[in-house]
Amino acid sequence: MLFEETYEALENAKKIFFVGIGGISMSSIAFVFKSKGYEVSGSDRAESDMTRKLSAAGIKVYRGHDAANVAGADALIYTGAVNEQNPEIAEAKRMGLPIIYRADALGYMMKKYGTRIGVSGSHGKSTCTAMLSHVLIASGADPTVMCGAETAEMGGAYRVGEKKDFVFEACEYKDSFLGFFPSVAVVLNIDLDHTDYFTGGLEQIKGSFRKYAMLAIDDGGHAVANADDENTVSALAGLPRVTFGVKNEADFRAENISYAGGFAAFDIVKRGEPFCHIRMSIPGEHNIYNALACAAACDIAGVAREDIGRYISDFTGLSRRFEKKGSVGGAEVYIDYAHHPRELRAAVAAARKLCGGKLICVFEPHTYSRTYSLFSEFAASFGEADSVIFTDIYAAREVNTYGVSSSQLALATRGGEYASSYADAAEKIRARAGEGDLVLVLGAGTVTEVAKLLVSE
Repeated sequence: MLFEETYEALENAKKIFFVGIGGISMSSIAFVFKSKGYEVSGSDRAESDMTRKLSAAGIKVYRGHDAANVAGADALIYTGAVNEQNPEIAEAKRMGLPIIYRADALGYMMKKYGTRIGVSGSHGKSTCTAMLSHVLIASGADPTVMCGAETAEMGGAYRVGEKKDFVFEACEYKDSFLGFFPSVAVVLNIDLDHTDYFTGGLEQIKGSFRKYAMLAIDDGGHAVANADDENTVSALAGLPRVTFGVKNEADFRAENISYAGGFAAFDIVKRGEPFCHIRMSIPGEHNIYNALACAAACDIAGVAREDIGRYISDFTGLSRRFEKKGSVGGAEVYIDYAHHPRELRAAVAAARKLCGGKLICVFEPHTYSRTYSLFSEFAASFGEADSVIFTDIYAAREVNTYGVSSSQLALATRGGEYASSYADAAEKIRARAGEGDLVLVLGAGTVTEVAKLLVSE
């Protein structure tokens, strides 16, 4: 749907129905529309903590998808996780309702704001979005935020503020981010992923990110890009951009890097001049890049350098991003959303710096297509772990037409072992975790249930 059509439909609608309302992004959009005076309802395939939260806020949520659920709606918003055979979408077509993709609805929302900072990248989007939001809020701004994960500061994954600053996570899946209107387009990194959609491989993905950066540039805004990421440099070649990095020359560069207990401290230098000092409160080398991207975007937005240094330093993270959940048998238990080989390597490396004993990982691969396409990379991602327990692949939107399995992945991974259930994984951990060890539960599905089983006892 063209933006003009989306704009007209949502300007005239009073009752909006959300298909897949329980997702983190869809629920945030639903909450924001409700705060703007719309009557909101929706459906999801199963009850969850989020659907219960929506219901508690006065939003009618149907369990399961049924054509009758759409009765009375003026417009329908759907997530990419559902297909056109969904009975609610089919009913909306029959009724002649405007049918709006989630990304287009988000584009409609952000268009009303002055500064629109969109964080894209194959990895790190949620952390950098949350960090940016924290710096803006703490420095006295009042941004509206759409993040891909919940933060304690916002009490959720979204925040409604004044119509000046809009900070959002820009997801590349199905080219969703090409429907957005960034004035500052951040590109953290580019990797091969979402091969079910990007059938043209890495070159197709790089082309999409280039188009995303150009959305801001063509509108008189800025692209902010990682100078150390080869794919990003290649994708944005020839475009004007503000760069950040550690290894290569960049407009915003981290220098004098040191570590204490896995947490980095460093100076940010802007075009050769001292800018600010950072002492991170979240671990891992990868978060240095998030901090640099955040500093560059905040500088463009007019935040004072002293505030940038102070508030990046006291940012403590967000839900399911290296989040400590408790302990078992003297071992600390963390969860992390990592579900791509590059993310896994970064999370495992951060855990190793914190761990004085054995590093025990649990990993739930996410989608058959990703596991199949990156099988060898997944098997090589756990080199710094002492043992890795694999649970079954989280199917999400897919069926297994690839013949791939977690037991195969366990056999291909050094120290790998297959667990037939979350309970089995928890039992294997309890048998080996001891004082000084660290348990890292990894994945984007429901594998956090393993951590709940461990720390509830």
